[in-house]
Amino acid sequence: MSAVIAFFDMDYTTLDASSGLLYVKYLRQQKRIGRRVLLRIAWWTLLYKVSAIDVNSAVPKMLSYAEHQSASRLMAESYEWFEHMLKSHIAPRAVDKIDFHRRQDQRVVLISASTQFAVQPVAEHLHVDFLCTRLIDHNDELTGQVVDPPCYGAGKVVWAQRYADEHGAALRDAYCYTDSYSDRPLLDAVGHPVAVNPDVRLKRFARRRRWPIEMFY
Repeated sequence: MSAVIAFFDMDYTTLDASSGLLYVKYLRQQKRIGRRVLLRIAWWTLLYKVSAIDVNSAVPKMLSYAEHQSASRLMAESYEWFEHMLKSHIAPRAVDKIDFHRRQDQRVVLISASTQFAVQPVAEHLHVDFLCTRLIDHNDELTGQVVDPPCYGAGKVVWAQRYADEHGAALRDAYCYTDSYSDRPLLDAVGHPVAVNPDVRLKRFARRRRWPIEMFY
């Protein structure tokens, strides 16, 4: 019998907020980034959201604050951020659903467009595997580049398929829980798509497809 995987998106699904927005807020509170860097991140994020640039161009620019930083130091600080701010945003109903799949002896995987610095602390706290957009480092120094493809949109399918192949599983047997229409490629690829606190486009699409709609928060 092949393994069954339950994929959980992170932002606005497993969490009741955006880890990216919370991280920028944390960096500002810690006086780690100035207004100039903050505005630059906001600008590239806006261009991406209005589809003025594609994800492969946008992600490195939105993460430009991390260039030349120590990967190990940033990860250590990420655990502090998790305890200080992010942990309280884990949705209890998401934890219940994760536990449900775990009781069925299924593999649970957190899958997110966010980087390892946001996703790893959450995944370790929940005792689940994770797939994410990975920032590249060289000799512990972040380069500002990401492992291709970013774990977003169709890129999530690439990472999910690799994981399924590694664990003797098939996406047609998998579950996917997400809030975002941008995850439609993965929702289409799995056998059990579930919309969670869906955005407007996903809610409309899920109703048309008769997919389950759940509220985690």
